[in-house]
This record gives sequence, structure tokens and C-alpha cells, in this order.
Amino acid sequence: MNGKDILQKMKAGLFPSGADTGKGKSKMSKHITHGFHCLKGKSNHDMEDYVVSEFKKKDDGELGLFAIFDGHSGHDVAKYLQGHLFDSILKQHDFWTETEDAVRRAYHSTDAEILDKAKHLGRGGSTAVTAILINSQKLVVGNVGDSRAVICKKGVAKQLSVDHEPSKEKGMIERRGGFVSNLPGDVPRVDGQLAVARAFGDKSLKLHLSSDPDVTVEVINDDTEFIILASDGIWKVMSNQEAVDAIKNIKDPQAAAMHLIEVAVSKKSKDDISCIVVRFR
Repeated sequence: MNGKDILQKMKAGLFPSGADTGKGKSKMSKHITHGFHCLKGKSNHDMEDYVVSEFKKKDDGELGLFAIFDGHSGHDVAKYLQGHLFDSILKQHDFWTETEDAVRRAYHSTDAEILDKAKHLGRGGSTAVTAILINSQKLVVGNVGDSRAVICKKGVAKQLSVDHEPSKEKGMIERRGGFVSNLPGDVPRVDGQLAVARAFGDKSLKLHLSSDPDVTVEVINDDTEFIILASDGIWKVMSNQEAVDAIKNIKDPQAAAMHLIEVAVSKKSKDDISCIVVRFR
């Protein structure tokens, strides 16, 4: 693929699966633009994050599809989610009428597929945060794990996802027969291993983990400025409001995503980081 082809695909919002940066815009509303950027952290393993950031037509409508998949113990589960989760959501028979239920069912069925394919996908897992923008008017956010979605309205940050931390879900984990470790100098972990209480995959821990997503609906109105989706490499070192304030004056969403990652690195974040910014004006 030559440079001209890559540029044309980026303009259309069609990115190679290995792309680490890109941008595009809505055809329904020219005022809505999106951009993403990814950066490998300082660990010895390969990049384990995967991203979806695109607009597509469905039936008579337009959908903005945005997601961060943050893999652990390998990248295969995150890569599988990149290729399959939105397809599963959009195939649900009641997607247009009961979108929240469609998202929940698709999360569960996709996790079942991943567990069934564990022989090929390996022992790892992935967190996920997904955002579906329906006809530029309604945003449906789902998540498992600690990747996060934040919306900015009139300069104020509002978190749309839920951080599924083991310390917050200790009761559920113990009822499933697991335990939460809390060793000095380390974060709480499920069975002393995983630092999130909900995830896709992780077959060896699945009895003690949940893949139930939290789902939130947000109306897009004239107050809406932008949305940030990012893996925990940003949120470990920045608050929601700090992230919003850092990019509020950057009009280009791809440049905004790059800047957020630069700020996180300057604050000593060592994790893989993926970031999507969707701008509404």
C-alpha cells in the first residue's frame, strides 16, 4: 500500500488493523470529527492495545463506532474483540430499539466465543470500552475493566464508564469463590493475578471474574464538546478533568489524542496507551 492509498483510507476512516494513528469525520454531520493515537509502553511485551474508530452506515442511519481494547497476558483477545465485538452488537435483532440490551448480550456472547476459542487465543484477556454514536444524537457506552470513557460538556468532565476495580467488587469475587490480594506496594488483584474485576477471556480466572458490562446512555446536545476514550495508561496519572482541560483548546481530535498521550508519558505513565477523541464542534 503506497502513501496515497494510506491517506485515502485514513480520510475514509478505514485504518489497517495495526495503525497507531488516524482520523476521520461523520458524513451525516460535518461538525463531528474523530482521531486516535496509540503508543507502546515501556514493557518487554508487544503492544497489547487495539482500537476501533470509524463511522459507518447501517440501514438508513449512521453509527460512530469507537472502542479501546486493552489486552493482558498477550494481545490475541484484544485483537479478536477489535474484529468481532461491534459486529456482534450490530447483528442483535433489537439493536435500534433496545440498544443497551443489545450491547449487554453481545458482550456476553462474545466472551463465550473467546472462552470457547481459548485453545487458539491463549490464556490472556482484555478490558473494553465501547461507544456507539447513533445518528449523531445518542451515545451508548459499554465497558468491562478500567479503560474509560469521559464526555466534556461546557468544559466539565463526566465519566460515562465504570472502573471495575477488584477492591470495589471484592464481595462479588469472594461469592464466586475467589479472593482479592492487597499486598504492600501493589494494586489489589483478583486471586493475586489480575488488576481488574471484569474482563473478556482469562479462562483460568473466569469463575471469579465477570464480563457483565456497565452500559450508559448519554444524549448529545449543543453543550457537548468532545468525548475521550482511553486505556488506563492515561487514567493512572490523570484525573478526568485534567484530561479534559489538557485538550479543550485543541480542535484537531487526532492532535488532541496525541497530546493526551504525551502528557501521560510526561507524568511517568509506562503502560501501553491508546486514546480516541471525538469532537462535536
